[in-house]
Amino acid sequence: MNATPLVSVVITTYNRSDALLTVLNGLARQTDRNFEVIVADDGSRPEHQSAIIESPVARALHVVHVWHPDVGFTASRVRNRGVAASRGQYIVFLDGDCVPEADFVARHRMLATPGFFVNGSRVMLSPRLTARVLTGQEDIRGRSASYWLRQRLMGHASKLSGLLRLPDGPMRIKREFSWKGIRSCNFGVWRTDFERVNGFDESFVGWGHEDADFVLRLHHSGVARKNGFCATEVFHLWHQEAARNQESHNAAVVKERASGTVTQPTLGYSQQRIDDDVRITTLG
Repeated sequence: MNATPLVSVVITTYNRSDALLTVLNGLARQTDRNFEVIVADDGSRPEHQSAIIESPVARALHVVHVWHPDVGFTASRVRNRGVAASRGQYIVFLDGDCVPEADFVARHRMLATPGFFVNGSRVMLSPRLTARVLTGQEDIRGRSASYWLRQRLMGHASKLSGLLRLPDGPMRIKREFSWKGIRSCNFGVWRTDFERVNGFDESFVGWGHEDADFVLRLHHSGVARKNGFCATEVFHLWHQEAARNQESHNAAVVKERASGTVTQPTLGYSQQRIDDDVRITTLG
């Protein structure tokens, strides 16, 4: 990827301002500074909105805060609205509980190649380590190999891949569609490819598989997968699992589309929006 294009980091969040501020602090330390931050807020309560809008780190990053009312889990819709508020040629989706290392943007830039999207990975943290991070008792960024080996041995980190930095190469490419390991919580895509498949499908409501559908439609449009393991890992703060009432329905839609060549969503990014209830605040 050329060093010039602006990267738009679009972060989804919902009522976890403490986690989001930890993520923003990670972005404030990036070695690659040519990026913008869009917070795509899926209806957080006023106290969480205020915590974000009033935070010094959000203002220092000139965060664009995109919010819409809480109508349930609508990650597809709020991600689309986040992209609509962004300016970058390359988009990196990040969840508001996934803490990046200082080279996160730089590594996504390194892996970004026309004709590919980048499927990142994550290191899951334990409830105990998460609590220490959120209360400021522990900083997980820039830690040594011995620190992470200790966390792994004590069961506080799911793996050690966050320590490794492997180069780009053919071993990262996966041209066939596979549900395994799809992570929209850490995902890079060219804006032109995002627009070609008309973004996320907003007809997917409730938890589950809107990211698999997006990847499937990218695959059908000729965009191949590049895995970001041992390069773009983020540290995923622990949380209770979301309700999965819609999972089986959403999975059925993806399975049906997988048997065809569908590239367009039922309700996509470019749809006409009348009386839009989105509120956008630019900080800093």
